[in-house]
Amino acid sequence: MPNATLQGLAPLPSADRADDVMRAIGGFIASSGLQPGDQLPTERQLMQALAVGRSTVREVIRKLQALGVVESRKGSGTYLLRGMSADTIHVPLVIDAALLRDRLLQTLDVRRGLEGEASALAALRATPQDVAIIEAKLNAMEAVHLVKGTSGREDLAFHLAIYDATHNPLFGQLLEQMREAFESFFEEPFDRPDFARRSFPFHRELFNAIACHDPDTARQKTLAILEIVEEDIKDMSR
Repeated sequence: MPNATLQGLAPLPSADRADDVMRAIGGFIASSGLQPGDQLPTERQLMQALAVGRSTVREVIRKLQALGVVESRKGSGTYLLRGMSADTIHVPLVIDAALLRDRLLQTLDVRRGLEGEASALAALRATPQDVAIIEAKLNAMEAVHLVKGTSGREDLAFHLAIYDATHNPLFGQLLEQMREAFESFFEEPFDRPDFARRSFPFHRELFNAIACHDPDTARQKTLAILEIVEEDIKDMSR
């Protein structure tokens, strides 16, 4: 796409982050008249037009993919799936709780509904490739956990792989809206690396249930993990 077609995109102040890039791209899509099926500017063009780094552009494209707005095609580019604007762009949900304990407990209520159902659906719908990906994420989680005694980032990747195995993009879109709140569970809450450590064995059992296409057990193991999480939130926040 020639640079002449990038009218409406201008460098952003250095303090602006991904949210501002997303709004800028939303405004550009609306003002440029792009229609579903049209190709977006390349990463390099967006980087140059907005004066931001590649990692920021890629983060925004990933979020737009999760929200079902764009589709990235390997070797071809990124294409618009549906219209958007700067005013209608996704805004993350904000949990109004001053205390970490309350924020985690509020989010946990939502996690039970989403993750319990996601695990059950993954058990019903997971393809052999999905199962292999989930197992790879679990193996990585277990390897890090055995060395460090904790594995927050790898634990999150395991759960995200289960979301993907539902083959329902709404799970990913909901997660994007709540990503900041969800990620707080995997960043050593209360400065305790042993947070939810007792749930570690249940992750292998959850995977086994998904691999065996047993939705009831998958849901049960997910809720068992989250029950331990709730207990630790209450115990460690006293």
